Amino acid sequence: MYHTDSKCEMYGQLMQILWPILVTQVLLYSMNMIDTMMSGRASVDDLAGVAIGSSFWAPVSTGINGILLAVTAIVANLMGADEKEKVHDTVMQAMYIALAIAAFVLISGFFFLDDLLGIMELEPAVHHIAYHYLVGLSTGIMPLFLFSVLRNFIDAQGLTRISLYIITLSLPLNVFFNYSLIFGNFGFPELGGIGAGYATAITYWLIFLIAVFMTFKVEVLAAFKLFRKVTGPSLDVMRYHLKIGVPIGILLFVETSIFSLMTLLIGIMFTTDIIAANQIVLNFTTMLFMLPLSISMAMTIVIGFSVGGGRYEDAGRYKMMGLITSLALISVTSILLFIFREQIAYFYTADPAVVAIAVPLFVFAIIYQVSDALQALFQGILRGYKDVTIPSFIAVFSYWFVGLTAGYLLAAYTSLEVYGFWIGISLGLTCAAAGFFIRLRSIEKRNMFINGENAQ
Repeated sequence: MYHTDSKCEMYGQLMQILWPILVTQVLLYSMNMIDTMMSGRASVDDLAGVAIGSSFWAPVSTGINGILLAVTAIVANLMGADEKEKVHDTVMQAMYIALAIAAFVLISGFFFLDDLLGIMELEPAVHHIAYHYLVGLSTGIMPLFLFSVLRNFIDAQGLTRISLYIITLSLPLNVFFNYSLIFGNFGFPELGGIGAGYATAITYWLIFLIAVFMTFKVEVLAAFKLFRKVTGPSLDVMRYHLKIGVPIGILLFVETSIFSLMTLLIGIMFTTDIIAANQIVLNFTTMLFMLPLSISMAMTIVIGFSVGGGRYEDAGRYKMMGLITSLALISVTSILLFIFREQIAYFYTADPAVVAIAVPLFVFAIIYQVSDALQALFQGILRGYKDVTIPSFIAVFSYWFVGLTAGYLLAAYTSLEVYGFWIGISLGLTCAAAGFFIRLRSIEKRNMFINGENAQ
């Protein structure tokens, strides 16, 4: 990455960073999507079990990866300020944090997972599949979190193609292990949806090992000597990381949790067919969300780099570029989703009853796409400014108190039933987008005021 006054060069640099992130996110999420689609082909119970398991895992995984996402903002700022000598310690301490969190999650799951699933009073087959899917997935938690640290370190330098290469290499293997372990091919046991958990865990190990290899192989990365110069834990550096990372983690956790809690409530309130249909819509629209999410991640990098170098006007230009790109992409995908919603549902299941529920759900899901894109964009920009605490409060209020509460009330007390949840989520995302925008404007005005004083 480099600083430039040319808008064309800035947009070109943004696109060079963005497109590998986009493809990487799509491929990375494809692992979850493949789990769901292949499990649905095994049986409706397998689809529902994986849906419930994913709903437990998604907010935890996203929240923790949010904590580790602080690496991107910190390293981008350091690179923009030409303080490369501080990058090594930042990444090493983040890896210690990742290991500690992985241990905590595994211990918590061992003691509490079965009881948490028991609260839902699921059908015995669905409960069994959900539990053992998560047990299988848990064997890959440690490498997943360590990979997240390495990926954020790599991406923060604008080297987003490396992450793309890693995921591209590993995705075919994920498909192979899913095919083998779900359906019992090539001498593997037939585990149904449970096999999807183990297949994804194996893939997590592979992407971590490939990422470690890249830190030795790629000259730019090797210069930081991550695994050749080991430093011990530093409470000061970890505290600084957590000061930025924990609010990001909270924000992403509460955002993801509204979808997971919605799925869990649907599991309590409605039938297995509705659980399966809801998971189809949620799974596919989450894939579409990879577009604005990727733009958000690219914004964190370019905004962080600009702010680190004191170039606040560049940050404003990047914001507008991200806004235009995000709205254009989500408009196209929403139109395509509306046209092909029935065909998409049949990719997941051959059960006409499930498809009949999923098709109108897709229409409700389309409504929230614009708000979702905007709130993701503003999140990424605020992370670039390392402004994360106030946005986390905005997120809690918008997602839980507005979105989830409204959704539950509409689902439980009106004729909308399951569709009420999606209307409530749309309200929550719109509230979040507005709150993040107001916060961003205050940050920009403050920086303009400070820069004006400095200029005088």
